[in-house]
Amino acid sequence: MEPDPRRWQALAVVCVAFFMTVLDVSIVNVALPSIGRSLHFSETGLQWVITAYAITFGGFLLLGGRTADILGRRRMFVVGVVIFSIASLVCGLAGSTGMLVTARAVQGFGAAIVSPCTLSIITTTFEEGAERNKALGIWGAMGGSGAAAGVLFGGILTKYLGWEWIFFVNVPVGAIVLLLTPRVVRESRAPGERQAFDVVGAGSVTAGLALLVYAISKAPVDGWSDSLTIGLLAGAALLIAFFLAWESRVPRPLMPLSIFRIRTLAAANLVGVLLGASVFANFFLLTLYVQNVLHYSALKTGITFLATAGTTVVVAGLAQWLTTKIGPRIVMAAGLALSTGGLVWYAHIPVHGTYAKDLLPGYLLVGFGLALSFIPVSIAALAGVGPRDAGLASGLLNTSQQVGGAIGVAVASSVAVSHATHLLRTGSSQAAALTSGYALAFWVVAGISAAGVVVAFALVRDEQVVGEEEPVQVFG
Repeated sequence: MEPDPRRWQALAVVCVAFFMTVLDVSIVNVALPSIGRSLHFSETGLQWVITAYAITFGGFLLLGGRTADILGRRRMFVVGVVIFSIASLVCGLAGSTGMLVTARAVQGFGAAIVSPCTLSIITTTFEEGAERNKALGIWGAMGGSGAAAGVLFGGILTKYLGWEWIFFVNVPVGAIVLLLTPRVVRESRAPGERQAFDVVGAGSVTAGLALLVYAISKAPVDGWSDSLTIGLLAGAALLIAFFLAWESRVPRPLMPLSIFRIRTLAAANLVGVLLGASVFANFFLLTLYVQNVLHYSALKTGITFLATAGTTVVVAGLAQWLTTKIGPRIVMAAGLALSTGGLVWYAHIPVHGTYAKDLLPGYLLVGFGLALSFIPVSIAALAGVGPRDAGLASGLLNTSQQVGGAIGVAVASSVAVSHATHLLRTGSSQAAALTSGYALAFWVVAGISAAGVVVAFALVRDEQVVGEEEPVQVFG
């Protein structure tokens, strides 16, 4: 088959859409105080602006990816962008807490369709090898920098236009994507499976993943030993266990378990869980530290993350080239090791910290680490996957990272809050207690990141993704 002559234009379109979905995970963080004051959220209710998006995003990713394989990847991509854009408009227009939380949940559902579609479109548009690795490098740069850029854009938009614009900005971008998609993105679907759809598998895994993300998100508030938390986690485990048992018997499964026989894919998804946990928790803790301890404004908080976002984009070309030449194992392990170093640096944050001395070295280390880990993980998770399962593999990787992110944030929040509360009870000042809580949480997150280094070295194979082509540059 001849290469699609519009493949690079298609890549640009799907990357813009993917960037929007990643952006909306973190763009809300710095705007939360403004949203809370405007819509009169309670302290406990405000977390639902984030949690509602996370639940539907994490819960429907696997379903979104497989549906794209069956019904058509371009078609489902368009459906996802429409849902995401309309929900973004409703978020910005929301006049009540219930309206905003509901719209955020719908927005997460749209993102759960868009995100795996972007990756499966790239996989089926570019042949496996150096060219696909280059495309995935660009895609990875968008994802790796999206979380940091979200904090930056959130601060700028909240200060100068109001919190509503963190949602409104998605509408014109979504309209441009919808206009260009039919012109540059080629339709594709898994051959011979148009009428096959595993309803029981889809329902059980979606409910199980949504319940898991919900339980993990609520645990820091209700407590890990709370009966409701334990019940929710047990329910999620039962649903996911039922899903796996069902998939091993049904003739046309939603997720053929044979896909995990691809060792590089299985290992990459395990690394993806640990990477998601460390990255999400890192940005969560940093945002709290610079706002609650250093008392930076929303805008200033956003600007501090520019170092990480910019570094990730610049290093993406190197990460893609190295992965193509020597394979993902060493590259992702090195990236996770750099990120671990950045997290250890953050674990030494002082009460009266300064940006240049106490934050910037960590921001740069994590920026390098993000590019060198996120991109090879994305490439490895699709190595050896045929066109039939492109959407499934894409949804699986995104699910791994989102579930990992939910776990990471919940664990980091629990550690930081419990330690800070203990210190406050013993007479520490609020600033000292919060700083010590965040520092301890950074040590825990560094341990998670270090575990990723070990898994990458021990389990990831190189031979499936190393190319023979000449070096290529992602940017420039």
